[in-house]
Amino acid sequence: MTLLVIGGSGFLGAELVRRAVAAGHTTAATFATGHGGTAEATWHALDLRAPDRVEAVVAEVGPRVIINATSSRSDWAVTAEGPVRLAMTAAKYGSRLIHVSSDAVFSGTRVHYDESCLPDPLTPYGAAKAAAETGVRLLHADAVIARTSLIIGDGRRSEHVRAVHGLAAGTRDGVLFTDDIRCPVHVTDLAAALLELAFDDSKGVHHLAGTDAVSRHELGILIARRDGLDASRLPAGLRAESALPGGLDIRLDSRTTQRRLRTTLRGARRFLVPAA
Repeated sequence: MTLLVIGGSGFLGAELVRRAVAAGHTTAATFATGHGGTAEATWHALDLRAPDRVEAVVAEVGPRVIINATSSRSDWAVTAEGPVRLAMTAAKYGSRLIHVSSDAVFSGTRVHYDESCLPDPLTPYGAAKAAAETGVRLLHADAVIARTSLIIGDGRRSEHVRAVHGLAAGTRDGVLFTDDIRCPVHVTDLAAALLELAFDDSKGVHHLAGTDAVSRHELGILIARRDGLDASRLPAGLRAESALPGGLDIRLDSRTTQRRLRTTLRGARRFLVPAA
C-alpha cells in the first residue's frame, strides 16, 4: 500500500516516514527546502501554495493514503489554504486523507475539549488551523482530522525541547509559563497512532494527545531532568501577565480515540523520565 507523507522532512513527518518504511509500506514524502534522510522513501519537492504542483505529486505517487503533517505557523496560504487544495486533490484521486491539526483551534474557555467541541480560536495560527479543518471536512467527507498538542521527542528536534536546552544554558531569552497548560504527546506515540488511523476505516475528528495536563514550566522541568540539565535555571512566569495571545488551559480529551487504538498515548510524566 502506498503512503504519501506531506511534510516528510519535518519532526513529525520524519517519524511517520521512518515507521511507514519499517512497516513495509511503499512510502513517498514531500519537502519544502530539503528532504529527509530516509533513503527507502521517494522524495518530492512540494509547495502547498501551488495547486498544480499538489496535483502533480499526488498523480505521480498514486497514494492510497495521504497524511498531511505540515506546519507553517505564519503563512495562511500554507496552513489554511494548502490543506484545502490537498483535500480536493485527495478526493479527486480517491486517496484517504489524514490531516494533522492542533489544540490551537480552541480558546481554553472550556478547558477540557473532546472531539465534539467546535473550534473557537484566539490566534491567527489557530484560525488558520480551524479554517483548514472546515475546508478538509467539506471537501473530503471521509477524511480524518487528527488534533494534537505539544509534540516531544527523545532528541532535540522538538522546538519545545530546544527551548528548554537554550533556557537552561542561558543562550535563549524568555520564560516558561506556569499557567499555560497543555497535554504533550511523544512523537513516536503520535506517529504510530496516525498510522493506525490511516490504515483503518476511521474518519471525522480524533484527538491524539497525552494523558497528562502539564504547564509549560512543568514540562520544561521534566525535559531538563530527563536530559541531565539544571532545572533550577529555567525561569518561570505567567502567560496571563504577558502580551502573548492565545488560550491558557487547553486540555485535549483523547479517551474516545484511545479506546480504538492499540497505541498508548502516554502522558509527559510517563515518557519524560530520566534514563536509568
